[in-house]
Amino acid sequence: MGKQYKVLTTEDMQFINAQHLFYIASASDAEVNLSPRGFDSAKVIDKKRMIFLDYPGSGNRTARDIRAGGEVTVVFNAYSGPAQILRLFCKGRLVEKEDGDFKAYFSLFDENIKMVRRIVELNIYAVESSCGMGVPKMQYQKERTGLQKWIASMAKSGELQAYIDDHELPPKLDNI
Repeated sequence: MGKQYKVLTTEDMQFINAQHLFYIASASDAEVNLSPRGFDSAKVIDKKRMIFLDYPGSGNRTARDIRAGGEVTVVFNAYSGPAQILRLFCKGRLVEKEDGDFKAYFSLFDENIKMVRRIVELNIYAVESSCGMGVPKMQYQKERTGLQKWIASMAKSGELQAYIDDHELPPKLDNI
């Protein structure tokens, strides 16, 4: 049912571009992190790279794990149309606002630069496609606006950068 290969196909890229939601899992020397991501925040650059906007407001564990040299897996599910799951196994790179690649990457999005913390570049070393027959069909309605409103409010009050700086490294969970 499933198959693994080295680079994205044209069909994979079209599938990724059609999705409204993806999940990113990361791990380093701390707990495994799994985060849902929405909005028009992911772009395929080529057969071996994709990028996504990293918005403030989360625990920032993906960035922590990338800094530590950890692994990243991205999962796209088909919630409508033919069933499919697409996994991307990656190494990440954090592209900060002062980095040379930031402006070129950011120009691919329709977003206010103040709204993002950074861009994450994912270098894909394996792609896995599977049937997705166990994933339910669901209908996309619309994006939620709460995060953007919160970020805009924080930016307007001048508190956003301090929030980002204070949440650069999430706390490490103790073994329970």
